[in-house]
Amino acid sequence: MHIADFVSGSLAGACGVAVAYPLDTVKVRIQTQKQFNGILQCAAATFSKEGVHGFFKGMSIPVTTISFASSVLFGTYRNCLQCLSQARGAGCGPNTKLEVFLSGLMAGIVQVSVLSPGDIVKVRLQCQTESRRGIANMPKPKYRGPVHCLLSIIKEDGITGLYRGALPLMLRDGPSFATYFLTYTTICEWLRDTGKSKPDWSYVMLAGGVSGMAAWAIATPMDVIKARMQMDGTRGTRQFKGLYHCVTETVRVEGVGVFFRSLGINCIRAFPTNMVVFLTYEVLTGFLATGPDHDDLPQLKLE
Repeated sequence: MHIADFVSGSLAGACGVAVAYPLDTVKVRIQTQKQFNGILQCAAATFSKEGVHGFFKGMSIPVTTISFASSVLFGTYRNCLQCLSQARGAGCGPNTKLEVFLSGLMAGIVQVSVLSPGDIVKVRLQCQTESRRGIANMPKPKYRGPVHCLLSIIKEDGITGLYRGALPLMLRDGPSFATYFLTYTTICEWLRDTGKSKPDWSYVMLAGGVSGMAAWAIATPMDVIKARMQMDGTRGTRQFKGLYHCVTETVRVEGVGVFFRSLGINCIRAFPTNMVVFLTYEVLTGFLATGPDHDDLPQLKLE
């Protein structure tokens, strides 16, 4: 088992959260609230009503959970690659494209188990548009902060409430992370100079950014469903009976186009975020994974 990938994946995830969070707040609000009809309008309204703090609501718990989830993601991915390589036997060459795809798929599904509780807290606080400034005649926010939100969900729905939306989250992250890692390794292979075992850092950053955009192109429709199921019932009676009902009702009321309303902002934030994530991951892994235990790491060259 390669522990270095768990450590570097964790720190890379934390860096990614710091870069992406303000645009992620705008994205979630566009997906779940009809009062926002565009990126600039949502950002302007958020800043006007809530100030800069409005873009960072609920960030503390996601930093922790996403760091942990990112650790699980990269660690699972690397070790799945190793297992698949060993299953083929020694001397079979680098991992195939199918092995990279399957390892990414498995890693995306596994990390949902640790990501889901923090994700629902993040979404609910991001969609809480009431200001904390104490303006007269304005409703007070339901949640006072991440911990209060977490405890409120457990009190109202039990521990299982923290996993509401876990199925669409799994359907989002499995295929999207399979695409994510396949795109990244493919681009690195294309751009790597002849004779070098690894691509230059500029290529790593480019490959990371493009892989993030490709992953969100796959993930966005299910991300909309996930966010709506997580917010369902917070403002009264629950509207959706389950995943299928949420999909059909959303299409019936708002049309298919609603699934891609946040695609633009997802791609905008995905490029710099994943550029930072992969740069951090590769630098830290290269620093930590030295010595004989690192010699058997599966090569990320594709056949």
